[in-house]
Amino acid sequence: MVMWPVWTLALVAVTLLLLSFRADLDKAHVILVFLLVILGASAAGGRALGVVLSLVAFVIFDLVFLPPYGTLVVRNPLDWLALVAFLVTSLVAAQLLYMARAQRAAVEREMAAREGERLKDALLAAVSHDLRTPLTSIKGLAHELSQDGDERAAIIEEEADRLNRLVTDLLDAARMSAGNFPVAPQPNALDDLLGVVVRQFAGRADRNRLEVSLDRPDELVIGMFDFVQTLRIVTNLVENALKYSPVDAHVQLSGGAEGGRMVVRISDRGPGVAEHGESRALDTAYGDTRSVSAGLGLSIARGLAAAQHGSVDYEARAGGGSVFTLFLPLAEPDAP
Repeated sequence: MVMWPVWTLALVAVTLLLLSFRADLDKAHVILVFLLVILGASAAGGRALGVVLSLVAFVIFDLVFLPPYGTLVVRNPLDWLALVAFLVTSLVAAQLLYMARAQRAAVEREMAAREGERLKDALLAAVSHDLRTPLTSIKGLAHELSQDGDERAAIIEEEADRLNRLVTDLLDAARMSAGNFPVAPQPNALDDLLGVVVRQFAGRADRNRLEVSLDRPDELVIGMFDFVQTLRIVTNLVENALKYSPVDAHVQLSGGAEGGRMVVRISDRGPGVAEHGESRALDTAYGDTRSVSAGLGLSIARGLAAAQHGSVDYEARAGGGSVFTLFLPLAEPDAP
């Protein structure tokens, strides 16, 4: 608001100065000087100030510089053209300057946001990288102590492994956010992918809870995907499903081709996330029933799928639970 009295006084001062030379001035001179004041006010104080000064200058121009002086009567009809042209030009100039200021502010905000994201990702990557060294030492010492039969050491080693996986996820999340997480999609068979997933869980005590099937066992589905990273997506989803489902509930892993895409579904009977909204189902962390590490894994799964021109969708399962569906492109028929 400081600009309002400053530029109002500036308009008054300019008017008094021009008034002392009124006999020698042309109307165009007055218009140009007033426009300079309005442009300066609009640039410094915003659109509202520019519009108000335009209207005030319009009245002053008519009263002081158009005969008969001291009245709003316009004797020469051509003077109306000068008045209207001045008003329109000043209003348009105020609007254009306002738009330019708004655009510049938006660009500055965007640049600040990008810089903040860049610094956040760099800090996250640096901290995550530095955490690996102490975690490796803790795991090594815990492993040595566990050889002596100390059960607490085994727990420490297990927790160190869990923290190491979380650090890996944090690093991957930072790399994805920075756009430098490489994937190499190649033609791969769906049944090979599901077979490797089964072998990944073969050594677990709850392996019998995992049920695997193909929509059409007689159909060979070839997808275009990075095998290692896609295996990571499916493994994370299956592990979360087993972790958050009741111990007596099975997890269904199925796949096939649908709508011109390769599809992998993971269905569980866990608590689900419907009460928090489907749009938040793949956030980094959500709800009270899912841990931060699980949410981070789902966020990474979505990022890995998107990097391969695919997606990970969520829907509530009929009868309770969740269905996470991975969509990936099918390979071209002539792909090797």
